[in-house]
Amino acid sequence: MKSSSRKHYLDNLKWMILLILIPYHAAQAYNVWGEPNYVFIDGNSIISSIIVFFSPFFMPLIFVLAGISTKYALKKRTNKEYIFERIKKLLIPSLFGIIFLMPVMTYYADILNCSYSGSFFKHYSIFFTKYTDLTGADGGFSVGQFWFTLYLFVISIFGLLVILIVKKISKKEKRTIPFWIIILLGLPLPLLHPFLSIGGKSFLEFAYLFLIGYYVLSNEEILNKVENERWILFGIGLVATLVDVYLFLWSSKELSVINSATKYVSEWIMVLALIGLAKRYLNFNNKLFDYMKNRSFLFYIYHFIWVVVIQYLLLKMGLYNGNIIFLFTVILAYILTFLSCEISIRIPVLCILTGVKYKRKQK
Repeated sequence: MKSSSRKHYLDNLKWMILLILIPYHAAQAYNVWGEPNYVFIDGNSIISSIIVFFSPFFMPLIFVLAGISTKYALKKRTNKEYIFERIKKLLIPSLFGIIFLMPVMTYYADILNCSYSGSFFKHYSIFFTKYTDLTGADGGFSVGQFWFTLYLFVISIFGLLVILIVKKISKKEKRTIPFWIIILLGLPLPLLHPFLSIGGKSFLEFAYLFLIGYYVLSNEEILNKVENERWILFGIGLVATLVDVYLFLWSSKELSVINSATKYVSEWIMVLALIGLAKRYLNFNNKLFDYMKNRSFLFYIYHFIWVVVIQYLLLKMGLYNGNIIFLFTVILAYILTFLSCEISIRIPVLCILTGVKYKRKQK
């Protein structure tokens, strides 16, 4: 079913990869490398493997997909319309999440990690006045998961500026490039990572991935090459990812150089592989896929607060088995997140604040 002009596989790949966020963020309560978190339950290398497995390519894939989508968006929208749409879909939801959701998450973090005993409303003022490491783990100010929407907003505007400048400078038609050059496009990633980096999240690295999506992976000939080599890419990417997990979590030897190499092979090759696989197998639509893609952004907004609330409540109920807490958290968080999406999409004010279309009740 590839007759539709819409690139359904881009939407489908995005919502599928976002579903990983609940076990991914639930697993942060078990990390064995000492990273601060809203809730810390117990160090668990098996559960921590979820984070290490997905972290190299998860967010790079999202930024590449955003760059590809921007190419198609600018064909249908003026520059002003594109900027307004970015404000509506990224900036306003970011502010909504930071103002209304993050204080709740840091409130529970303050109770568990810093023995806070005051009321939530008192803590609300603490959230906006306590600036420490910005993780929110000590109850202080944090943008939490909304770093992504803020980054993507700034990168979208920056990217648009770059696109306009390049159009003025160069009038040459874009040519396809050999497959080996596509592979080499990942080489600058480890070099870019330290620049303009906040909390290990590099603005320059993600901007580079966004622009690769716009200029390279939006080209149909290049996408066809990636699609044709999808299984080879996936095999290489999967092996690199598994080796990265082993070296980081399970190896008794310190092999940081090899570990870094496998991480960046995983980052770029897995991005290409997943796009190639999606193009071949996910370029269609049905009721389920349509439902999911229309709620993927809401899912991102609401999922983490439920992870934190559920973990907190399970601990307070006296449930101390880490594996059971993880299982219950994942199941309940999926249920409550989708319930939140259904409620939110039916309330006009929340639709405005979260950047989604209002779903009217059918008569």
